[in-house]
Amino acid sequence: MALQDAILAAISNGEASGYDLAKAFDVTVSNFWAASPQQLYRELDKMEAAGLIEARAVHQQRRPNKRLFSLTDKGRAALYDFTIRTPKPTAIRDELLVQVESMELGDAASIKANVHDKLAASKTKLKSYEQTRRHLLEGRSEQAYLVEADQLGPYLTLARGITFERENIRWCEFVLATLADRTAAS
Repeated sequence: MALQDAILAAISNGEASGYDLAKAFDVTVSNFWAASPQQLYRELDKMEAAGLIEARAVHQQRRPNKRLFSLTDKGRAALYDFTIRTPKPTAIRDELLVQVESMELGDAASIKANVHDKLAASKTKLKSYEQTRRHLLEGRSEQAYLVEADQLGPYLTLARGITFERENIRWCEFVLATLADRTAAS
């Protein structure tokens, strides 16, 4: 998947500025894709030049003017084409897993600290994702939301992000408990 496809998907939820997209990537799209604001702005310029999106200028007082992006027919067609492709199998690429794999030859204390950091980061992300979930549900049950909501995609990808972070937390706690048990046994 290219960054372009993730941006098209995000804009399909409605007109958005580059700032709005950067926030969306931090809050919801980060469940499945990471991009810096600089990458987003560069890609938006390319996509506009390719005719996939169009921008309209919004003049603001006391703030810099902004551009709001929306999909063009060509952009909607590109997003549709993306949705009919068979996705490639996902492969885990995680530096922390490589560090843990080589723990016996590496600096075990640093690796343990990195697992602690990952645990803390996952807890923070999970908290944010659960807050977003509460906001989306607006007091409804999940079942009611799934029946009533106009857009299911953001909720379904958020649910995946929540599951992913819960598993990261479980795994980090498992690693840390295993290391503590080995230290205690020594």
